[in-house]
This record gives sequence, C-alpha cells and structure tokens, in this order.
Amino acid sequence: MNINHMRAFLEVARNGSFQIAAENLHITQSTVSARIKVLEDLLNTTLFHRKRDGSELTPAGKNFVRYATTAVRAWEQAKQEIALPEELDAMISLGVQLNLWQQITPAWIEQMQNNAPAIGTRVVMDYSDSLLAQLSDGSLDLALTYVKRQQAELHCELLMEDTLVLVATEPRSVEKGWVADYVFVDWGDEFREAHNLAYPETQAPRLSVGIGMVGMDYILNYGGAAYFPERMVERYIDQERLFYVDGAPTFTRPVYLCYPKDPINTELLEMALETLQQVVQLGHE
Repeated sequence: MNINHMRAFLEVARNGSFQIAAENLHITQSTVSARIKVLEDLLNTTLFHRKRDGSELTPAGKNFVRYATTAVRAWEQAKQEIALPEELDAMISLGVQLNLWQQITPAWIEQMQNNAPAIGTRVVMDYSDSLLAQLSDGSLDLALTYVKRQQAELHCELLMEDTLVLVATEPRSVEKGWVADYVFVDWGDEFREAHNLAYPETQAPRLSVGIGMVGMDYILNYGGAAYFPERMVERYIDQERLFYVDGAPTFTRPVYLCYPKDPINTELLEMALETLQQVVQLGHE
C-alpha cells in the first residue's frame, strides 16, 4: 500500500473534493482518482460516495481515516529519525503561523535545546490552513495556528490570546476617517471583521501587509500607525519609539495549539507541549 495513495485519500477526505485534493497535492485529478481506486481495490470496499457537489466518506472510508493518518505520520517520523546524526535521539517538528514566529518560536527552540540537547527541532513557518494540513498528513508534530479546526484526528486547544493594540511612531489620538500613514496588518478573518465594525468609515489604506514584522519594520523606518500584539510593541513603547494611540479600540486574537490525538511519540510530544506552555507563561509574566 503506497504512502502517496493514502496521502491522496486523506486530502480528499479533508476537502470533500478530488479536484481540490489534486490542486493541493500538485497532481492531476485523474491521478488522485487512480490512487483512490487502488486503495479501494486493495481494501475491497468503497471509500467515497461521489456526488455532483463533491465526495463524501463512506462508513468504511471514515474508519480508514484513522489508519491512513497513523501510517502517513509513522512514515514521516521514520524518514526523520532514520536520517538523524548519532548525536540526536529523535526529531520534533513545530509548525508556526507566520505572525507568531518572533513572539514564541526563538524562546521555544532555546528551551528545547537546553532541556533536551539530544532532541532535534524542525520549525516550519506557514499560514494556519497549510499548517493544519501538514499536521494531518504527519509532516508536523504540533502547530500554532489562528484557526481552530474540528478534525477527528487532531486536538486543538486555546494556548493564549493576544491583545492587538493600535500604536504609532508619534503621540496621537484615534481618527475614524482615512489616515494617510495607517498600515493595515492583516491578523486574520476575525480581526478584519472586528476592524470593519470598529472603523466603518475607513477607506482602503495605502499599504496593507500580511505579516506583522513587515508592518513593524515599515513604520519604524518610515513612520505611521498599525495594529500589533501588545507583547510585540512593549519594548518599543518603553524606548518611546512607538506610542499607544489614545482612544483606539483593542482586539483579541486567539492562538491555538494543535497536535495529533494519537501521536507516534507521546513522551516527546508532551515535552514539546510543556515547553511551549512554559514559554507562553513566561511571556505573560
């Protein structure tokens, strides 16, 4: 039974579409169909009900999700550990939503290396949806995301909540209309919706960015105002390089910690989770 066949199965199961699965896997739809057909022949059962508006797992398909997920994850783990140098006993892979890198990841890497020098660490930065897909197919052991997805094989819990505050490179009060030097940093769907409600008269900003550090670098170099997590701006506030904008509303941005319910290496995952929670706790003190 081919691992790529099971990856195709899991991708169709996740999206309910052979076409979307093909796009995500960068193969043709006919290749996805052929791989699913091979699995169905080997298992002597039908895995999907094909419909005009998509594909739905059969009862047998739902049962097979758990086994396919475990097999793919075990294969990824085996590839990592077989290639390890003699100095390392195991490898742990963390996926990080792009805007969370600076806040959490360096401290987590340092703690892991100090507490478990025989454990290698691999960090992947990407957007939340991609990280959850990699977590599901076994490419990652745990992930920090802005999205809480209900999947049978994954556990997602609230890790922390960031408070997003409006800051500027000079003291000022909030304005409801168009502000020439305002930089819109996109912190996700929930932020966009709350931002639109708080500033209904605001027109499109001159500059929009999808990564927090890009927005931060820009206003520090060229001046302006933008929303950032409070923890991200504290040292600049202390240095008087940034100032809170008087009267500006704040927003909350939840961060979720997601990991497999049935991990390959439970002890290693628990250590990584505990270290992450310690890093977050220290960051709030």
